[in-house]
Amino acid sequence: MIANSSEAHEKKEVKLIPSTIDKCPECGSTRLIKNFERGEIVCADCGLVITEKLIDMGPEWRAFTPEEKQKRSRVGSPITLTVHDKGLSTVIDWRDKDAFGKKLEPKRRIEVIRWRKWQIRTRVHSSLDRNLAQAMSELDRISSQLGLPKGIKEEAAVIYRRAVEKGLVRGRSIEAVMAASIYAACRIRGIPRTLDEIAKFTRAGRKDVARCYRLLLREVNVKVPLSDPEAFIPRIASDLDLSGTVQRRAADIVRMAKAMGITAGKDPAGLAAAAIYIASLLENERRTQKEIAHAARVTEVTVRNRYKELVKKLKIELPPQ
Repeated sequence: MIANSSEAHEKKEVKLIPSTIDKCPECGSTRLIKNFERGEIVCADCGLVITEKLIDMGPEWRAFTPEEKQKRSRVGSPITLTVHDKGLSTVIDWRDKDAFGKKLEPKRRIEVIRWRKWQIRTRVHSSLDRNLAQAMSELDRISSQLGLPKGIKEEAAVIYRRAVEKGLVRGRSIEAVMAASIYAACRIRGIPRTLDEIAKFTRAGRKDVARCYRLLLREVNVKVPLSDPEAFIPRIASDLDLSGTVQRRAADIVRMAKAMGITAGKDPAGLAAAAIYIASLLENERRTQKEIAHAARVTEVTVRNRYKELVKKLKIELPPQ
């Protein structure tokens, strides 16, 4: 009877422990630390150990390197819009091995080859899938050549898919529409890339890309902010190996120009290049207009015109050259 009463008492105590704890019973703080290795929930303010019976909901295996973790994982890659089927299709491995890593028998290998062939055929079966597959491979190619981050690729894929839904790609070059989507994504995310830079890596000309970009703005309802010349300064200065002092001075010049309203309607890359040229003269880290124009992907005439305008309007006194 004593044993039974003690068991009942233990059961009552287990029931008293809440399944979800959202605040500390001692100080009322909501800053709780869940330590799955020790199985504890600890208050970050008063240090009270609230419970010692926390269940680890993670995998039962341990991994000590990223490669080992990826190898032991039993799930696939996350859904991504940068793949035409969003990464949801099945992939039959080309190594012809079973679950234990053993080579398949010749008869079984021929059967798996047949599976793989039909799986590849059925993966891209409609005209929409073929269009998206070609567009996403183009997205990968341009992004790798420009060194664009994953967020830009996702944003460009979303814009392109909207254009496909609206029927804007029909009768137009897939490359041009995708290049325009990448340019719009760069503008939205604040990545300094000019239209000329993106058009350079496509077989479609700059005129076609610009036309498709204007079409996206009009039909897809993409809200693109104005390009900020300040965003171009770090990239141009990095290519020219200029110091942070020059970058700060160039940013100050651009802010002064914006305050006076002389940046409206001007090419942001050209303004940034001119500001860097003035700052390099002021900080005695001289670079030629040709070098700066090459780094900014603009012409020397643009740098010269913007430079003269900034010096005149802002009344900047330059050291003797």
